[in-house]
Amino acid sequence: MQTDNRKATIGWALYDWANSAFATTVMAGFFPIFFKQFWSVGSDTSVSTARLGLANSIAGVTVALLAPVLGAIADKGTSRKKFLMFFAYMGVVMTLSLYLVSGGNWPAAIVLYIFAVIGFSGGNIFYDSLITAVASEKRLHSVSALGFSLGYLGGGILFAMNVWMTLRPETFGFADVQEAVRVSFISVGVWWAVFSIPLLVFVKEPVSSKAAGISAIRAGLAQLKETFHEIRHLKTIFLFLFAYWLYIDGVDTIVVMAVDYGMSIGLQSNDLIVALLITQFVGFPCAIGFGYLGGKIGAKKSIFIAIAVYLFVSIWGAFMQSRNEFYILAITVGFVQGGIQALSRSFFARIIPVEKSAEYFGFYNMIGKFAAVIGPVLMGGTGLIVRSMGHSNEIASRVGITSVSLLFIAGGILLSLVNEEKGKEEAKYLSQKK
Repeated sequence: MQTDNRKATIGWALYDWANSAFATTVMAGFFPIFFKQFWSVGSDTSVSTARLGLANSIAGVTVALLAPVLGAIADKGTSRKKFLMFFAYMGVVMTLSLYLVSGGNWPAAIVLYIFAVIGFSGGNIFYDSLITAVASEKRLHSVSALGFSLGYLGGGILFAMNVWMTLRPETFGFADVQEAVRVSFISVGVWWAVFSIPLLVFVKEPVSSKAAGISAIRAGLAQLKETFHEIRHLKTIFLFLFAYWLYIDGVDTIVVMAVDYGMSIGLQSNDLIVALLITQFVGFPCAIGFGYLGGKIGAKKSIFIAIAVYLFVSIWGAFMQSRNEFYILAITVGFVQGGIQALSRSFFARIIPVEKSAEYFGFYNMIGKFAAVIGPVLMGGTGLIVRSMGHSNEIASRVGITSVSLLFIAGGILLSLVNEEKGKEEAKYLSQKK
């Protein structure tokens, strides 16, 4: 174990710097805009929104089904970094390939995007689980927050460069904005690939057994079966995951659908890009601040604060009229987005058996991905229903964003029932039992 080793901690956190470029430039930024204006040109906006929501949901279901199995297998050998790099570089290749998709070819764009999201999300299963290898229990909140803060900074820096490329394509020698956007996908792939290397070099993976190959697969599947039998005794973990499933769904839905929503209510794409940049750079210091807050008042109370802010945002967003209001909303989201993600991860790490962290983070990410199935479909489906009743696209989109508030309310109620100390006792008992 190398907990609290500075090189290992920084190497681990830099992976967030690496893959956040995909989350910002591709998922939240250019892909939704390019998908509407270039790959789905001529389609009704409600139809393209539904397609995008379906793509995110398909990717989410795929990762959700794979996550616990892969995590259990990785726990039984030295495979966490191997799995992480497999998924990461699959995402890299798919992202690079988006450059090749021609205008109007939305099916190809959707397929590549789905596999890229699977690479991004699948890699995060093993990245998250490695936090217990680099951080002691006392430093879990601060290290988790460091990862997210570097993710906001790194993703924001590359996104800012990509935005500059699209605003001034001639400065970079591009023929037009479309070429600049397509090259941006290449820059994300290269960034992601290069900055994944420090984790590979500096983080040493804890080994729970010497199983390898087929033996590791058999041992992992046996462990997964055993965990399913044990889960009924781990009531705190189960309850937290249920709460997390609901509130993180709202968070992820806002992340992946915000630009699409802004365009649907008539905002300009450049305004939406600026708003995303604002969220990134506000999120950098605020994620660190939430790590500090979690250490002072506890992760659970801090998560409650973030949920309350998101609830306000989801309701306010439905009544938003101007560009400046969207900017204020972006600042507000930036205050809490990194915090709720970082503290949810570190809170979970404190209530699970360390020796089975990859498997349990497999469940954690499975829940997150199943949640991401509900949110985009809820928002897009609600919009389609309202649209079919004869209302405008704008009204349909506003009703859709309001529906997300239900997830924050339900998630907050369940989180209030979670007892962290009881969860730590359950995890300790299970570890001693082994």
